[in-house]
Amino acid sequence: MRNTGDGTAAGGPFPLHGGAADPIPRHTVAAPAGTSPEGSDRIGYRGPTACAAAGITYRQLDYWARTGLVEPSVRPAYGSGTQRLYSFRDVVVLKIVKRFLDTGVSLQNIRTAVQHLRERERADLAQMTLMSDGATVYECSSPDEVVGLLQGGQGVFGIAVGVVWRDVESALAELHGERVDTGETLVGHHPSDELARRRNRAG
Repeated sequence: MRNTGDGTAAGGPFPLHGGAADPIPRHTVAAPAGTSPEGSDRIGYRGPTACAAAGITYRQLDYWARTGLVEPSVRPAYGSGTQRLYSFRDVVVLKIVKRFLDTGVSLQNIRTAVQHLRERERADLAQMTLMSDGATVYECSSPDEVVGLLQGGQGVFGIAVGVVWRDVESALAELHGERVDTGETLVGHHPSDELARRRNRAG
């Protein structure tokens, strides 16, 4: 059940709205294994890496940062020569924004969804599905809510945030990261590298 903001309680999908709103109740649930990369808060990713993992162009990344749609939370650009540094969660949000834009969701609704994603706990994100009918973005936290929205003829597109989370985690594991505290470059592990090592050992 969720508070609708008018003193009544309502179940089912929660429509996201911009501006001031009552806080959405947090549900204490354990995040599935693999959805919270160890030490991810201490690792940042440069623009090209974020683009590769999110499936976007650098022009999109730059435009979204300059317009405040998705700004890097680890380190913004401070003039020329400064590299933006994105967190793991930032990259997940970038990928979700790309999917919404590809399906024609309005920029206003995307901004609302981005703000909503940034306010939720990691465990909440792992079980969340965002649905949109093009006019409104809804949060669904259970399969029944997704089905109910589809049966109502409203939801025409859905994003399982937990699935996007795992996709980004897998992509970033093969790319380079950077330790926030020391600036050390962390070299990603690519499956083909391991295959080459095995072949060398076998030879």
